[in-house]
Amino acid sequence: MAKINKRKKVLIIILVIILCITLVIGGFALYGRYNMSKIPGMSFMDTLEYTTKDNSEAVITVGIIKNGKPSYKVYGKNAQELPQKLYTYEIGSVTKTLTAAMVNKAITEGKISIDATIDNYLSLPKDKAYPTIKELLTHTSGYKGYYFESPMIMNFLKGRNDYYGITKDMALKRVSSLNMDKDSYGFKYSNFGYAVLGLVLENVYNKDYESIFNSFVKEDLGLFNTGLLHTEGDLKNYWEWQEGDAYIPAGSGIVSNIEDMLKYADMLINKDPHIYACCDGLIKVETSNAKYKLLDINIDEMGMGFAIDNSNGIIWHSGGTGNYNSYIGISLSTGNAVVILSNLAPSYRIPATVMGVKLLKELNYAI
Repeated sequence: MAKINKRKKVLIIILVIILCITLVIGGFALYGRYNMSKIPGMSFMDTLEYTTKDNSEAVITVGIIKNGKPSYKVYGKNAQELPQKLYTYEIGSVTKTLTAAMVNKAITEGKISIDATIDNYLSLPKDKAYPTIKELLTHTSGYKGYYFESPMIMNFLKGRNDYYGITKDMALKRVSSLNMDKDSYGFKYSNFGYAVLGLVLENVYNKDYESIFNSFVKEDLGLFNTGLLHTEGDLKNYWEWQEGDAYIPAGSGIVSNIEDMLKYADMLINKDPHIYACCDGLIKVETSNAKYKLLDINIDEMGMGFAIDNSNGIIWHSGGTGNYNSYIGISLSTGNAVVILSNLAPSYRIPATVMGVKLLKELNYAI
């Protein structure tokens, strides 16, 4: 009888602990929803102040183009303005817009057809169906965001970049194993899809991605501070990467600064022939991101890399790595643009995307 009572007590304690954990998690969820509900009413400066509050590590660079003139400011703890300095940030998935621009160049040169399937450019089994270049560019290929590969285990244990050590051979083997035989898969954001675009670019140019990238951003775009980080930058906690990592075209390891990113935005505004086609809508998409919709951030169409928010007249892309997040947004009708580069994780308080959209709307409404 004593043993039974003891077991009952243990069971009750376990149930109480589970209940407490559930209540705590539920409480955090409710608190998160409460905080989310306050964000729509906040100004850009409100979000910046909240995000940098009491954080002495914060270094957020905010750039704008207004009336054709670029300018930027650097903010630290409690949104205090810091001396102007060109910090080096990981730009994460903003890299995808540059990979897409490189694909656009290959299309104009007749090396790639946008409606061709990837087996025209990669050595793949003939018994499977594959997505088109257009589907990869617009995240409608059906590919998942990523596929598990064995290096991810050690990456997790060492707290490293998830994609570190995933080779091009691994990516190509994965492509070979997938049969994308549906007529339509809908919109699904895919890092893997852009890794595959990197493989295609390497094949058609017969060069490694880094060489193609460096040539394009420096010679065609004049972005001399954008590329793979080979030495330690002026901030901390950059992602590790290995030579030849397959996910570099999706945003692993690429860094830039505000001067280059504002120049890039200006080229888009002024219809630079190398990249302007990337702003054109290729396909209408439907997304179900409730948080984005609450904050009036929309993806109505996809171009080559860029998301198109028809409701607000904005083309945009965001990026995030383990310890950095970024945003580039352009209002083609007003000629205004916003770039935010942050050394804080995307999940930390309010991300650059939300702050960037708020600031761009404020610039547009001020006209």
